[in-house]
Amino acid sequence: MKSSEFMKEEEFPFWINYKVHTARNTPPIHAHDFIELVYVTEGEAEHIFEGELYPLSKGDVFIINPGEVHTYKVKSDRKLGIINCLFMPSLFDEVWLRGLGISESMDYFYVHPFLEKCERFHRCLNLRGQEAEDIRTRLEDLSDEFESKRNGYSPLIRLQLVQLLILLSRIYVRRNVTTEQLNVKTHERKMFIQRICGYLERHYDQKLTISNLSELFNISPRHLNRIFKAETGKTVIEFIHHIRITRAMKLLTETNEKVISIAMDVGYDDPAFFTRLFTRKVGCSPGKYRDQSNVEAMEREEFLAVPNHPLSSEVSKV
Repeated sequence: MKSSEFMKEEEFPFWINYKVHTARNTPPIHAHDFIELVYVTEGEAEHIFEGELYPLSKGDVFIINPGEVHTYKVKSDRKLGIINCLFMPSLFDEVWLRGLGISESMDYFYVHPFLEKCERFHRCLNLRGQEAEDIRTRLEDLSDEFESKRNGYSPLIRLQLVQLLILLSRIYVRRNVTTEQLNVKTHERKMFIQRICGYLERHYDQKLTISNLSELFNISPRHLNRIFKAETGKTVIEFIHHIRITRAMKLLTETNEKVISIAMDVGYDDPAFFTRLFTRKVGCSPGKYRDQSNVEAMEREEFLAVPNHPLSSEVSKV
């Protein structure tokens, strides 16, 4: 899904609505180029996220980030009501956030528990009681402001959404960060690195330098490199390349974009450098990687299409 289906980014990159999913009208499995904040208002279902199933019920809140594949599975006698809040990362300018003194809270909410795939859904925020009502009320206020479009609605929505994310962050901290932490300093350093990783995940297609990151996170370049390598096993630059090459591999297999365009999409101004780096990391050139992926896909289809093959009947049942 593209953000252009819901919002015009050059005008105001935000959209919110309420919808009810049943077994008959669940969306096909999909990904999108925007951030999706979801709040479950009623019912229950299973969330199919990156090939795994996670139970959902009233009061659950979670985020789907750009490029992640998901849908819902609803039983025939059940329904799932959700408030969908969609926005582009560009809605929040980093300078504006730092001016308000809230960038750290924003990053904390994004990264922990939502950017860490291994933790995201078993640490989904399960809101109940007054907490659930408060968050729902704030989302409904956002929806009302968006629908009415009164004077000054866009800056007000930005402020309301920031407030909502900070409140969700507080709830998470209250529930999950306790005095049982064995080493507070180690925990704080880990969270700091996760903030940086979250920022890189969201801005990998932009010009990123150690100098800029050091200024943004108020840390010396030398110290940044040292603690980042200690926590992740990679330097900051290696981590950026990893994100970009992984994204490029996905685009090569799922789109018909030219290699030069994909290089630009993932943040490389020099296509020749991108090709050399891709070849070194993956073991073959971008073009060869795409060709191999297409051949493997065709062979898979031909294999499953063989008459009387035992897997053919199984596939037809899916």
